[in-house]
Order: sequence, then structure tokens, then C-alpha cells
Amino acid sequence: MTIRGHAMTRLTALVLGLGLAILAFCVVGLVRRGIGTHDEPTPAEALVARALRRLAMPRRASGLKNPLPASEGTVAAGRAHFADHCASCHGNDGKGQTGMGRNLYPRAPDMTLAATQSLSDGEIYWVIENGMRLTGMPAWGKGGDQDEETWALVSFIRHLPSATEQEIREMKRLNPKSAAEFEEENAAEAFLRGDGSTSTAHAPSHQPSH
Repeated sequence: MTIRGHAMTRLTALVLGLGLAILAFCVVGLVRRGIGTHDEPTPAEALVARALRRLAMPRRASGLKNPLPASEGTVAAGRAHFADHCASCHGNDGKGQTGMGRNLYPRAPDMTLAATQSLSDGEIYWVIENGMRLTGMPAWGKGGDQDEETWALVSFIRHLPSATEQEIREMKRLNPKSAAEFEEENAAEAFLRGDGSTSTAHAPSHQPSH
């Protein structure tokens, strides 16, 4: 074996050894702490998760182009859809700082940062349509390439880093409401009408269509 061959063998052994050491460290940590979701993902887990995300997406996803015009109307449609269907986990500002988002494992990402914004439009579209295994991200589509609602979401996600406070406030009106919030609103409306009845209407069930 040549000198170069010996060097490659040693390098391969070093990489494998380092990988096994990291794996052993993670296993020991899991045994000590358990596998609850309160802990933050370790740097090693984050690195593996990013690598798996890349591997999970087919190569053709990166080449998909958004067929919708880059217009205020497209962003507005995506913003309304995001507020109604995505904000419960991701937050209206896309930063994931919600009760649901912070208790997922891994955490809902801050989509204003490079980890999301560096993805191509097609990759973001693919994740929304197909979901991502071993995370809390479900598949919201049928896996096709031409879902206009999903493409509008892609446009809004691209807009998130520059979203204004006014936009965020407007989205709150479109967020799904709990039964308690519906009852509170109905009670306030009844009070303003001078209606002495204490009964409240049942809150409509919220079933995301997408």
C-alpha cells in the first residue's frame, strides 16, 4: 500500500472513530436524561438533522420554480393562509416562539434565518407538501408540484424576514381561535347588544384544508 493509501486509511479510521465517539456520547446522554422533548437538541443532533433534511428531499426539488408572480397579492394570500394554518406552531412572525413550536423536537425553526432562507423555493415547497420525517412537520399537500396555496406560502416565507409589525398584527385576526376565545367574543358581543342571555354559541371546529 502506498503512503497515500495509508494516509487515507488512517483518515477514514479517524472519521469513523470520531463518529462512533459522538454516537456513544449521545447514547450516554440519552440514557442519563431519558428521551423527553424538554431538552434542546445537541449540536450533533442538529448537524445530523440538517444532513438528513438534505438527503430527504429529491434532487429535482431544488430546481422547482414558483409559478406565481412575485406580487403583493401573492404574499397577502400566503400571509392569510400562514396565519390560519401555520402560525400555531411557527408563530405569525415565523420564529417558532409558540407553546407548540417550542415543545416540538426538534423545535420549530426560526424561518427568518439562513437555515430556512438558504433553501431554494422548490425545497421549501417540497417540505410543506411532503412534510419531514422525525420532526413535527406534517405533509400538507398531495405531493404534486403545482399547488398554488403552497406556492403562495413559499412567497410569504420568503417575505418573513422583512414582515412589518402591522402585517403581524393583522395576522392575529386570522389565527384560529379556541373555544374559550369564541365564548369570550360572543359574550362581549352579547353585552354590547344589551342581550342578557349568558348562553354562547358553539365555536366552529377548525379543520385545516391544507
